[in-house]
Amino acid sequence: AGDISGMTLAPGVYKWGSGLKILTGDLTLVGSATDVWIFQIAQGLTVGTAVNATKIVLTGGAVAKNVFWQVSGAVALSPSTHLEGVVLSQTAIALKHLASIKGRLLAQTAVTLDTNTVVEPVP
Repeated sequence: AGDISGMTLAPGVYKWGSGLKILTGDLTLVGSATDVWIFQIAQGLTVGTAVNATKIVLTGGAVAKNVFWQVSGAVALSPSTHLEGVVLSQTAIALKHLASIKGRLLAQTAVTLDTNTVVEPVP
């Protein structure tokens, strides 16, 4: 499985044939308000751990509505983590206690929330 913790990524399409993890360091996306990031993940997506409040950070004018997470498996956001973008899961999305997202959560089976903040991205 891929781990992109602590990386800085330019706009583009990124594909993984396995699961993806962002565990111990923030992921920074650098680009303008018109740039687009597409993450295609063949299995699950895990953001953060029980002790690491990992964040997705947008810089350079990048906006959440242009970040897409296409996930074939389950999506899990650990406690106090923060995600930016539109999450499309073929199975389920679970946000643990105090996890937050600026974007949208769309799943085929269920979206589970536990004292979370979900903010719609600016159109």
